[in-house]
Amino acid sequence: MIVRDIKKDVIGTSKEVFAKDGQWLSRRMLLKDDNMGFSFHETIIKANTKTHIHYKNHLEAVYCVAGNGKIEDIKNGKIYDIYDGIMYALNHHDEHYLYGGSVDMRLICVFNPPLTGLENHDKDGVYHLID
Repeated sequence: MIVRDIKKDVIGTSKEVFAKDGQWLSRRMLLKDDNMGFSFHETIIKANTKTHIHYKNHLEAVYCVAGNGKIEDIKNGKIYDIYDGIMYALNHHDEHYLYGGSVDMRLICVFNPPLTGLENHDKDGVYHLID
């Protein structure tokens, strides 16, 4: 059994990863070496930010538990509001923009394949596979 306290075991450790440009932070609660077949994260999207994301190597499901923002599907230009209670899944490696709203947005995320913990977006918004 794995039990982790985000305040004691994640925040302030290497499992708390910050965007290069400061738009988000990712608290990585479960990672590849936990052997669960997925990784599990709490992500904070900073208010009034824009992040280009294109997970070419991963599928992601996201559930908003606080705050607000928007997600824009780059392929079709459709924009969806995100707020407490909204889930979205990037089931086709969907390239998108993620916008922070008027307050920080708190998201719970699952990745498949699982992240190792070292990933950060490259210039194209991609997380590379790391063995």
